Amino acid sequence: MAWRSQELTRGGTAQDLDWLLVLSGALALGDLQLLFIDRDRIVCMKRSLAEMQALWKQYLEQNVPLQHLAGLCPWRDLMLEVGPVALIPRQESEVLLDLALAIPRSAPIGRWADLGTGSGALAISLAKAWPKAAGHAVDQSAQALALAERNFRLCRLSRSCQLHQGSWWQPLSPWFGAFDLVLSNPPYIPSGLINDLHPTVRDHEPRLALDGGADGLDCIRTIIAGAVQALAPGGWLLLEHHHDHSQRVLTLLHEAGLSDVGSGADLTGTVRFAKACRALDGVETDQTQVSQ
Repeated sequence: MAWRSQELTRGGTAQDLDWLLVLSGALALGDLQLLFIDRDRIVCMKRSLAEMQALWKQYLEQNVPLQHLAGLCPWRDLMLEVGPVALIPRQESEVLLDLALAIPRSAPIGRWADLGTGSGALAISLAKAWPKAAGHAVDQSAQALALAERNFRLCRLSRSCQLHQGSWWQPLSPWFGAFDLVLSNPPYIPSGLINDLHPTVRDHEPRLALDGGADGLDCIRTIIAGAVQALAPGGWLLLEHHHDHSQRVLTLLHEAGLSDVGSGADLTGTVRFAKACRALDGVETDQTQVSQ
């Protein structure tokens, strides 16, 4: 506890340092809480205080994310491996998953996909929610897919989802017209804003997973353009987008011929999600519109 007080004089917050002690040092949270009552209590950690000091220094001086230092990230009810090859799962994306799970269905989900799966957080949660459904997770990065595969094994769900390397819909063409649900948290930061991001994001997370092109909508346009062809009749597409892109994304969904277009807010009330479905009728018309 004296070491903890000393390290906090260097900077940072007690919450962040305690988070690092628990996840990287494997200090049981209960033991840490008891130390506030009994400072002479003996506790065990998997790293020495000297090792912890080196990690804390990286966080303070190099802005290395705490999750990268620990190699782990708690997300929802999961504990996932994370690293610089994929985005750290965000709390906001839990809302995207909640929106997907809340969509009313007249029949069980038979096939779903997660486009741009990264660490696999969304795909793993979908596999847990619908263990009998056929799942597909796509990512352009082979390194990100390898990370997702490790997380599927970590969660003992490795047989619940097929992993595909490729760009958005491209690997999924054999199943076009059969997807009951597709989720995506694609790159959506406008290129000109990347350098303004916090150094923990800008310098340590993959640009491929951040950069959405000049207006931030390049990847979203591609996903929406293929949705009518890929979705089953009545199938849903749900997207996460930039905080000021809601109206533009809703317009793109309407123009693509999708129906029941709507939006959703994150935990702060910011509209950050969009959803739409392929109509049960007018399939030929919708497909023609998309091809144009």
